[in-house]
Amino acid sequence: MEPIKKFDELVNIVKKESSRKLVVANGHDPHTIKATYKAARENLVDVIIVGDKDKVESLGSEYNLDVSIFEIIDNRDTKEAGRIARDMVKSGEADVLMKGLMASDVYMRLILDKKDGLLPRGNILSHVAVMEVSSYPKLLFVSDVAVLPLPDLFQKIQMLNYTIAVAHSFGIEKPKAAILAATEKVSVRMPATLDAATIAKMAERGQIKGAIVDGPLAFDIAINKEACEIKGFESPINGEADILIFPNIEAGNIFFKTITKLAGGSLAALVVGASAPCILTSRADSEDSKFYSIAMAALMGSKDV
Repeated sequence: MEPIKKFDELVNIVKKESSRKLVVANGHDPHTIKATYKAARENLVDVIIVGDKDKVESLGSEYNLDVSIFEIIDNRDTKEAGRIARDMVKSGEADVLMKGLMASDVYMRLILDKKDGLLPRGNILSHVAVMEVSSYPKLLFVSDVAVLPLPDLFQKIQMLNYTIAVAHSFGIEKPKAAILAATEKVSVRMPATLDAATIAKMAERGQIKGAIVDGPLAFDIAINKEACEIKGFESPINGEADILIFPNIEAGNIFFKTITKLAGGSLAALVVGASAPCILTSRADSEDSKFYSIAMAALMGSKDV
């Protein structure tokens, strides 16, 4: 499989594969309806919506969408709709879970529930976003911008391993992974640099596999060859990172929103570490973001991520 460099390529690949079942928890907001309708029409997934049937049908009329393409389970209680959707994934009735008009903390609690959730023992939940921006020649795989506020060393290793697995599923055999900090110099006053150096050494010794890893790296060193040349800095990443691992959620979230809101970037995103792909996009994210996230989830549906 050739590396996927654009979201259009991703969509075309998923179309050729067998359709998977997507269930949406509380799926009666406009962006979700339009994104899932497009995904169903383009044969990416079969869609089950758990939510207010009247609102779904009203939105179908408003946007001229034939909602008979959906299987609709009428439930008007947000938490109960979420539970039904989650349990359908847990039982194998659906392959992918998606958040509709629901607060992220409510959605996450459904996944994390100790008795009935979707988190295998020993795993952590993290978040991987894939970003396409016109100023960069390939997709960027970034973590974590939405779930782990201040990841420790163990969590950063898990984040990296999850993100490497996602990159592999996109056909990138040996992704270049940058463990980011504010500087490429190790400093005891900056814990993120210590974690990054430890992870890079672990990769060098074969404890982290499937990627070329370096850190700590400042952002410009990670994604810009000219910056490396000007600073005289040598790195196996050499300004060509596929993967960016952020030191904390503030750094990741600001980057994520800057790329989409100011730089015109597109994104797809999943919660990873669960037993099935779980789509977590903001209620304010665009229809395209939700659509590309569905395509990503469909691609990942048979992967162990």
